[in-house]
Amino acid sequence: MSKVIPRSFFGRDARVVARALLGCYLCRQEKGKITKFKILETEAYLGEQDLASHARHGQAGRAAIMFGPPGRLYIYLVYGIHELLNITTNQDGQAGAVLIRAVEGLTGPGKLTKALKITRAFNNLPASRATGLWFEYSLGGSTSKWEKRKVKTAPRVGVAYAGEWAGKLYRYILNA
Repeated sequence: MSKVIPRSFFGRDARVVARALLGCYLCRQEKGKITKFKILETEAYLGEQDLASHARHGQAGRAAIMFGPPGRLYIYLVYGIHELLNITTNQDGQAGAVLIRAVEGLTGPGKLTKALKITRAFNNLPASRATGLWFEYSLGGSTSKWEKRKVKTAPRVGVAYAGEWAGKLYRYILNA
């Protein structure tokens, strides 16, 4: 049986949340139908010091969401083509977000949002059943039993402009 992940789960460092989300489920309700997809790949984005993060420019513009409360959906357009799904992390006032890169059957963050019809209409909404987009885990409501999962780390994708931050191993991939 699965259980909705509470907002408090996201109130931690983005790297911790990115790893903990692996094996959990991204859930989407549309027209009364619920679909669930196991999360296979994530990327962590930290605060203003992280030159690959939108938060690097402070609380202005689209990045303001990253400084708000944890557990909110952060959807933005990249390359003028793809809308990407992130979830905010850390405590209110401390920037952080996790990009959902891949789920079972859908590899690539742009393909994922397109297939699940996730648009900027979800931006800055809480991840919850009420909004139609939320996260769940199994195992009685805890990720503690997942600690022995095999997780591969790698550099984040598409952030070459970020100098030394481009090489940080903040991409997390669930190994089968």
